[in-house]
Amino acid sequence: MNDFTQQVFAFVYQVPVGKVATYGDIAKLAGMPSHARQVGKILSNLPADTKLPWYRIVNSQGKISLQGERGDYQRQQLAAEGILLSAHGSISLRTYRIVTS
Repeated sequence: MNDFTQQVFAFVYQVPVGKVATYGDIAKLAGMPSHARQVGKILSNLPADTKLPWYRIVNSQGKISLQGERGDYQRQQLAAEGILLSAHGSISLRTYRIVTS
């Protein structure tokens, strides 16, 4: 596992209950601000039984990028933490986003 991957895991782990971060936020915190897609790739390769709260990471529009069962799981987990999704499936980043700077 390389340093960037370790940093991604560390910062995802630190996103508190009831908050979200974007893929870009995590990339920025890990020191590689232009690597948001790489963050998504890293998280997509996690095992199904991971304890890492990957579901707190959303795209830059505050939307869930995943489809199917994983997208449904992410919506359920966020709702269970009190994070409201609009009728269009977006999350208010102004309300729920962590502060990264």
